[in-house]
Amino acid sequence: MRHLKLAPNWLRFLIIVVLVVGICFRFYNLGSKVYSHDETYTSLRISGYTSAEVKQQIFNGRVITREAFAKFQSPNLEKGLGDTIKSLAVEDPQHPPLYYVIARFWVQIFGNSVTAIRSLSALISLLVFPCVYWLCRELFNVPLSLPMLAIVFMAISPIHLIYAQEAREYMLWVVTILLSSASLLRAMRLEFKRQPKSDRILTWGIYTAALALSLYTCLLSGFVAVAHGIYVLAMKRFSWTKTVKAYFLSSIAAFVSFTPWIIVIIVNFSQFQDATATTMTNLSFFALIQSWFMQISRIFFDLNFGFENPFSYLITPFFLILVGYAIYFIYRTTHPQVSLFIITLIAVPALPLMLPDLIFGGQRSVAERYLMPSYLGIQIAVAYLLATQIYNGSSSPRRRIWQTIMALVIIGGVVSGAVSSQAEIWWNKVVSQGNPQVAKIINQASRPLLMSDSLGINYGNVFSLSYLVEPKVRFQLFKNSNIPKIPQDTNVFLLNPVAKIRKGIEKKYKFKEKMVYKDNDESLFKLVK
Repeated sequence: MRHLKLAPNWLRFLIIVVLVVGICFRFYNLGSKVYSHDETYTSLRISGYTSAEVKQQIFNGRVITREAFAKFQSPNLEKGLGDTIKSLAVEDPQHPPLYYVIARFWVQIFGNSVTAIRSLSALISLLVFPCVYWLCRELFNVPLSLPMLAIVFMAISPIHLIYAQEAREYMLWVVTILLSSASLLRAMRLEFKRQPKSDRILTWGIYTAALALSLYTCLLSGFVAVAHGIYVLAMKRFSWTKTVKAYFLSSIAAFVSFTPWIIVIIVNFSQFQDATATTMTNLSFFALIQSWFMQISRIFFDLNFGFENPFSYLITPFFLILVGYAIYFIYRTTHPQVSLFIITLIAVPALPLMLPDLIFGGQRSVAERYLMPSYLGIQIAVAYLLATQIYNGSSSPRRRIWQTIMALVIIGGVVSGAVSSQAEIWWNKVVSQGNPQVAKIINQASRPLLMSDSLGINYGNVFSLSYLVEPKVRFQLFKNSNIPKIPQDTNVFLLNPVAKIRKGIEKKYKFKEKMVYKDNDESLFKLVK
């Protein structure tokens, strides 16, 4: 891989330009996209309140303004940092607290606007660049071309850009995955070269800390730790060497430090099951496979198309072939210590999600954010493939073909970033994609009143709508099926009402219902006299 040590001038210039573009995309229009259902839960945890407390205070049938929601979306004097951790423990134990603790301090300093809170994720995403550079240096031992190309792919990767602009923990998770992986490889290298004991202890300590931070960011880091374990054991031929011993001591120390949250999950296991129940909804085998193919394509190119768009059938096969060949190429042309690490990073975190979906049903593997470790391995594999092909010292047609492929990948990422940066909604907003249209309909009415209950997605979507509606809009929220008294001289809208509520209001107040908006997850009715 000597030819990878120096990049040609044109490639260096391209890398710098694309990197700057990727950074700009991360901070452009941070506040323009809808503040989604899931993001409002981030703000709720930052505030220290629980959903139960919110339902008691504002889901009580009284008419309120949008300002009533602000109390539960930012830090306040009534709740402290301990309440933030407690609210996660009792209602969202599947989300460890590290990101939310950092976000609370961030919001206290920079304010609770949508732009401010999302800027934390955007800033954290910049740490991906030095971390992936370090990981590639440890893997391939080349100083410039390959690591920089990997940075470029992550700088303009649609999946990175999307989550760099979302107030959730996933970019912090990516950073901790890269940091723990790079520190593990360095620790193994120092053990192999018999470096001073103090250096080895320090590096294993960094790995322990990085793995612990990763666990406190996302529970799925446990699968990354398993991938690391398989890699270490395989490289040492399943013998009890000093390296294996050091790895197990470091891993055990990391998991011991995570014990408090493991206890939280055990104590609140029923809540954990309820919160993850949506991943058990069955998908057809064909829909599952389609989703996996689409996810691979979205690593490099994403215009918010689904498989119902014919263009997807042209783009997706190209990236499937590219990724498949990149994995095969890295297996055939690199030392096992390189190829095995990449393959375990891709396969081990993905298989525990994909196989249960195939065998027992469910959609655990459909959530793109859960497969972040696999995406990282894929991106590094593709970077290695292109880096070895585009600059091999010759001027053959083969090299020009690979240069064209690299250009297409980069152009696809830049175009994806340009389009998504202008959009108000994107596929990652899931159940909140219809909220801008719902808010527009409500804002056009005179004296609008939005009624809803706390069932299903309504709770989070009502909070999301509070960021979009005008000050004139009033809310009347209630629990269960208790129909409140409706104020006179208002234009009443019902958000996702169950049939019992709709019929009850029609019977009690002599209203007729008219559906004014409908999509897969959301429906809005207007009540007409």
